[in-house]
Amino acid sequence: MPRPRKYRRVCCSPSANYYKPRGIPVSELEEIILEHDELESLRLADFLANSHEESAKEMKISRATFGRILENARRKVTDGILNGKAIRIINEQL
Repeated sequence: MPRPRKYRRVCCSPSANYYKPRGIPVSELEEIILEHDELESLRLADFLANSHEESAKEMKISRATFGRILENARRKVTDGILNGKAIRIINEQL
């Protein structure tokens, strides 16, 4: 049985929770779910240009965990952009 997930400190709240390619109806799009902690990892590492160590400390998780979350987030966003998928941001924190 896996370990329970630790609380992750998340400080950002996006102004929009859904992004999709223009000109394609939502009903025709595949959807990608971007979790709130994944969005926070993108904000800290890419938008604010913090190091992984600083970002992990701010989210109160290990650096390795931060790296895995960031890798998943980048893969999802890249998949959405390259393959024309909708991206939905889940706003629930753990």
